[in-house]
Amino acid sequence: MALEIAALGAHDRPAWEALARGYKAFYRTPTGAAEFDAAWSRLRDARDVHGLGARLDGRLVGIVHYLFHASTWAPTVCYLQDLFTDPQARGRGVARALIEAVAQQARAGGAQRCYWLTQQDNHTARALYDKVARYNGFIRYDIAL
Repeated sequence: MALEIAALGAHDRPAWEALARGYKAFYRTPTGAAEFDAAWSRLRDARDVHGLGARLDGRLVGIVHYLFHASTWAPTVCYLQDLFTDPQARGRGVARALIEAVAQQARAGGAQRCYWLTQQDNHTARALYDKVARYNGFIRYDIAL
C-alpha cells in the first residue's frame, strides 16, 4: 500500500466530487452542481481554501479541505473544514495522514492552532480524533441566514 498526500490537481475533479458527494451525503447537506463547481474553483484557486488528496496506489481515496483565518486571540488559526475517506479505504491510515498533512500546513503557515468540528454521534471518526487531538467540549450552533 503506497499512501501519498498531495495537493488536488485538475485531473482529480471527478474523484474529488465523488468523495465530496459522499461527505455531503454523510452530513445530510444537500448540495447542487453549481455549489460543487464553485467549491472546486475555490480549491483550485487555493487563495482562501485549500484541498489535499490521499492516494492509495495512485487512486484518490480521501480528501481534506482547510483554510486559515484570524481570530480575536491569534493572528492565524487553521480550520480543517472537511475530511472524508472512501469507505473501502477506511482503517488504512488515510484520515490520520490527511489530518497530519493539514497540521503540517498549519505549522508552516504560522497558525497558533488547528481545529475542526464533527457531529457528536460520529463515533467512528471521533475514535481517531481522540487519538490525534484533544476534545475540548464545545458544541456548535448555527443561525439560519
